[in-house]
Amino acid sequence: MKLDEALRHPVLLDLHGVGDKAAFMDRCATALALPDWFGRNWDALADCLTDLPEPGPVALVVTGWQVYAEAHPLEWRLAQDVFATAVDERPTHLTILLALGGSPGDFLGGSDRGGPASLG
Repeated sequence: MKLDEALRHPVLLDLHGVGDKAAFMDRCATALALPDWFGRNWDALADCLTDLPEPGPVALVVTGWQVYAEAHPLEWRLAQDVFATAVDERPTHLTILLALGGSPGDFLGGSDRGGPASLG
């Protein structure tokens, strides 16, 4: 997928302040407007990511992930595996971008596109 296509529908996953898996899953559920049946586990996240609703290609921009990754390296590795698998299964529908710095307000909000969306 071309990045410019994906950025037509950016979704911000802000992980600032996330301290555990439960909070990580809650943030995913909110940002991606996941269905009520979302079980808040890695398998359920994988299922939801490969079955996102269609507005077109989606770019999931992950911010504030570094502290969570350092505090919970095994969980972060699982999250990366889930993200990579979802992108591999739906390469024309999903792009995941890891932001290396800044705050959530710095990403995608300064353009004429408006701020990042959620899928809800």
